[in-house]
Amino acid sequence: MSTKPLTILTGINRRSEPSSGSLILVNDLYRAMPDTHTTYLGRTPVDQEWKAAFDHLIPLSTTKRPQGPGFDDYVDELTREVGALVEKIQPNVIHAQYLGFALSLAVTRTAGNIPIIAIAHGPDVMAAERSPSEREAMNEVAAASAAIVAPTFALADRIDHLTGRRFTDRLTVIPWGIPLSDAQVRDQPPTGTGPLSLVHAGRLDDNKSTITAVEALALTNQPHHLTVIGKGTLREHLEQRSIELGLRDRVQFDPFLPRTELWRRLPNYDAFVFTTRGLEAFGLVLIEAQANGLPVAYSDLPGAREILGSSGVPYTPGDPRSLAVALDEMSRDIHQRKALTKAALHNARRYDITITGRRLRELTLCVTS
Repeated sequence: MSTKPLTILTGINRRSEPSSGSLILVNDLYRAMPDTHTTYLGRTPVDQEWKAAFDHLIPLSTTKRPQGPGFDDYVDELTREVGALVEKIQPNVIHAQYLGFALSLAVTRTAGNIPIIAIAHGPDVMAAERSPSEREAMNEVAAASAAIVAPTFALADRIDHLTGRRFTDRLTVIPWGIPLSDAQVRDQPPTGTGPLSLVHAGRLDDNKSTITAVEALALTNQPHHLTVIGKGTLREHLEQRSIELGLRDRVQFDPFLPRTELWRRLPNYDAFVFTTRGLEAFGLVLIEAQANGLPVAYSDLPGAREILGSSGVPYTPGDPRSLAVALDEMSRDIHQRKALTKAALHNARRYDITITGRRLRELTLCVTS
């Protein structure tokens, strides 16, 4: 006799499209969880191809309002909408994406006896570190959750600190992953020394610190070339800074690319540059680069170090000179680059989305039983 699939209610209170690491992860994750039936709460517009990851996708209608005046009324209104959906769907479990954000608060306040697994993504932790009200919201969701999932021990420790070490026994580390079978490796390994063709991909904001890579190029001994792929509030500033540093011909800015197109292009570069200088929950793009055969120079943050270890080249976060030294050393040592390419491919194999999906499903079965 066949058993009924596990029914999960989850969602992210943003446009339902693959526009960030968290949204891409969630899209991959629920495809990779066997014997489950997932209802996803999101926002319009809905990317139709992306929608296929879920059995049912419901666009939320409550008008979003950020933290500040009117936020409590907004959460109350969202809670009424979500409460009606929870009552109708009656899932076995709720996966609350982002600790303490509005949608997590809404499901927490309407779950009743339905167990909750809270899943941290990074921006929620950064918000709780900045704001007492956000920290209070995080603690409310944590208190209502049967388990709290973080992708690294470094992020779990920050959550543990923010929640006063009251929920240590609920914290579980499940590393994120990517669909490794879709990655492509360049046909030929690196064969020479000299200037590198570098790539950086991600949001162009202050925390991602793309400026570190731009300013590093002005300090290198070799005329490396950098391609910056992404969008964000600092795009214009980065372009202007490149001109000021005389790097107009060595820094190229390309728009945000869907993952399929990004992965198609990655093997064309010599190395990937990761520049985040503050909190990074996991850094999926690090594994994406490695899975496509790229050596990685990364800012030496606890989470990134935990994920990469010796499979990448660390440098001091936010320090262009430290990055410049790392890039020049990589460019003149072909044996190091070959070793880093081999190590990158080996390390990436640890982060398959099917493993993430299996472990989250196991945890889900545990809390529902």
